[in-house]
Amino acid sequence: MSNYLAVATVTGTLQHVLSNAAAVVPGAKVSTMRPDGGASAAKDPAINIFLYQVTPNAAYRNCDLPRRRANGQLVQRPQAALILHYLLSFYGDETILEPQRLLGAAVRQLHAQPLLTHQDIVQTLANPPYDTVLATSNLADQVDLVRFTPLGLSLEELSKLWSIFFQSPYVLSLAYQGSAVLIETDDSAQEALPVQERQLYVMPFRQPEIDKVVSTAGELAPIFASSTLAIDGKQLQGDITLVLLGGLERVPITVSESQMTLAVPADLRAGTHGLQVIHKLLMGIPAPGTPHRGFASNVGTFVLHPQIVLPIGKTTVPDPQGGAPLPALQINLDVTLGKSQRVALLLNSTAAVNSTALSFSAPPRSADSTSVAIAIPGAGAGQYFVRMQIDGAESPLDLDPSSVNFGPTVNLP
Repeated sequence: MSNYLAVATVTGTLQHVLSNAAAVVPGAKVSTMRPDGGASAAKDPAINIFLYQVTPNAAYRNCDLPRRRANGQLVQRPQAALILHYLLSFYGDETILEPQRLLGAAVRQLHAQPLLTHQDIVQTLANPPYDTVLATSNLADQVDLVRFTPLGLSLEELSKLWSIFFQSPYVLSLAYQGSAVLIETDDSAQEALPVQERQLYVMPFRQPEIDKVVSTAGELAPIFASSTLAIDGKQLQGDITLVLLGGLERVPITVSESQMTLAVPADLRAGTHGLQVIHKLLMGIPAPGTPHRGFASNVGTFVLHPQIVLPIGKTTVPDPQGGAPLPALQINLDVTLGKSQRVALLLNSTAAVNSTALSFSAPPRSADSTSVAIAIPGAGAGQYFVRMQIDGAESPLDLDPSSVNFGPTVNLP
């Protein structure tokens, strides 16, 4: 690859190559200036090279591999691949067709030798002024040679190109592109250790698929902290099968092709959760190998409902407005309540007539806890059903008066 001097070296080498072609007209020179406003008839015979546009090379741009590891460490030098667009202008005495003779010689030269060879670059850098200004150029070390291709510009495109040169009359000209120029930084990349042994594994693509996540107590049964999850799907069993839940890889209880079971982790909070089935592949020596990253399923979701742990306590909390302490309920839960979770206490009167529905938000919390005290200002006397709502997940309610688990309820004075 080459350094930042590559673009200038291409222009200088192209000037050197075309100087041989310009010899067909005695006294003709090759310059690298911007086309000026002088009359073409007054020009000495010359070929002028002007770099008017630089565009990225799409092919090399797409082939560039990731240059850094996840920790930011450089593994490959950054590489910019460019296409150089040149305008070749031909000057001289039109009465003896000098511009046309120079054009023919330049086209013949670039058609016979469209590549800038290593020898051309070395010879260019050996002569002034490039032996000083381009002395550190390493374009000659680029593996792919720069190739010049003529551009078939229409008359309209050519006129638009010449319009960017203010007060410059048009002269006989051609457009060429040089591709590709590869520019790299001087950064040192960390080389990986050499491969000592190659191992090739061929296997079918078996991505696990989750259809649903339910409780083993029943498809319609709510999922609690004490529940066991049943994960139904296809191709669930792999070399090593894990469940990614709550940012951690969990070991299931049982695994088959169509179903897995997993105990609800104790560190899981109430609310909606997503999980994935992860397959790790055993590869390497000695057998059976070491686990490597394999396939991952789609995301299956479920709702973990909180449960109120009886009894429900009655207490008071300070009034935020500075008044008398407010009546409150002390609620204990079977799951950890995150300090940033949205928590609401729902009270519904058990009376069949004129039933009252109340909702109270929990105050801000400074730490995670399994217990919370929520003020209930304005709650009248009577018996109420009690529910907790955490991030949209509600605690269950038993409405059968004959059940030993009726409620839970609380009697307010």
